[in-house]
Amino acid sequence: MSTATPDTKVTLSQLGGLKGLLLQPGLTLHTLFSGSHMGEDSAGNQFFQQRRAVAGTRTRRWVVYAGAVEASTIGPEWHAWLHYLTDEPLPDSGRKSWQKPHQANLTGTPEGYRPAGHDYAGGKRASASADYEAWTPEA
Repeated sequence: MSTATPDTKVTLSQLGGLKGLLLQPGLTLHTLFSGSHMGEDSAGNQFFQQRRAVAGTRTRRWVVYAGAVEASTIGPEWHAWLHYLTDEPLPDSGRKSWQKPHQANLTGTPEGYRPAGHDYAGGKRASASADYEAWTPEA
């Protein structure tokens, strides 16, 4: 993770090149003309801040995602900075030995958790003593 020292020059290649311009023209042009590159996280997401603050307001902060636009890919270090909880991103070196690295929310993807008996996991599970038995009318 890089530090939050603003680089004044933002290049088109940082924003995905011509492909990035065609896919997200508004974001790309806004970032090129008024953004200051603040850093990048381990997932490749790039973070920007407005070069000049408007009087009486905070400087705007935003992210350009490396892949799919998914907010859960942003780790806690940059999340705190994006939401103005800190002036600088939290250092990645301050992690405890028991902390796991940040992982995006995988719900709804093939890598998501599927318990035994889930349709995508084969739909079979071991029977239990409290299994439901459907009522059938007597004929």
